[in-house]
Amino acid sequence: MNRHDSERQRLAELIAASRRMAVLTGAGISTESGIPDFRSPGGIWSRFRLIEHGEFMASREARLEDWRRRFYMEDQLGRVESNAGHHAVAAWVLSGKCPVLITQNIDGLHQQAGTPADAVIEIHGNARRAHCTDCGLRHEVAECREQLDASGEAPSCRQCGGIVKSDVVMFGEAMPARATEAAFDAAGDCDLFLAIGTSLQVHPAAGLPVAAKQNGARLVILNRDPTELDPCADLVIHAGIGEILSRL
Repeated sequence: MNRHDSERQRLAELIAASRRMAVLTGAGISTESGIPDFRSPGGIWSRFRLIEHGEFMASREARLEDWRRRFYMEDQLGRVESNAGHHAVAAWVLSGKCPVLITQNIDGLHQQAGTPADAVIEIHGNARRAHCTDCGLRHEVAECREQLDASGEAPSCRQCGGIVKSDVVMFGEAMPARATEAAFDAAGDCDLFLAIGTSLQVHPAAGLPVAAKQNGARLVILNRDPTELDPCADLVIHAGIGEILSRL
């Protein structure tokens, strides 16, 4: 039995013994579907100017640049599909073993894999939706693209004419309070916390495993690279996510 086999067996034992899991996923679970880790060297964020929330709201030019960048990324990625990691997590949720899934990802691939939307806590938002910042009306991203292509301007609200923004949480924007609170509630109410494909460098997500441990939960970190919280974990696996989860 090699190292990954023994780690996989230990993970299976921890999951079997758990009555209530909480799972946090980051960019690493989606890289196996072909979505790049935006923050890594050479990633998308290294090739675009950072537009913070305040600039987006204040500048017509910044809004247009932000929307054009989002559509460029969408074209570059093309059609992506959920992978074995997404499907393994969906199975835990559907079985009742994991009541909710917390994700830092904005790609909607967990829902595509079968995780019910009402069981997903998206703490960084969702790139497939948009809303008016004035009246709150929901806008589909395809509708926003049609507006930009037709007018050459950033999309505006069809109801009140206000600024339309992607539901992705931007730099400088407050985190969604309800989602953040729900995530910490889940971390504090589990007996096993799995951090999957996340570097655990970005807050508030990085605080979730700590909260779980402080409330007596076991902690498992499955990530290709080491994290600062590895020394706190009961089990650390540095391997491909699909490689581990597809063979549990």
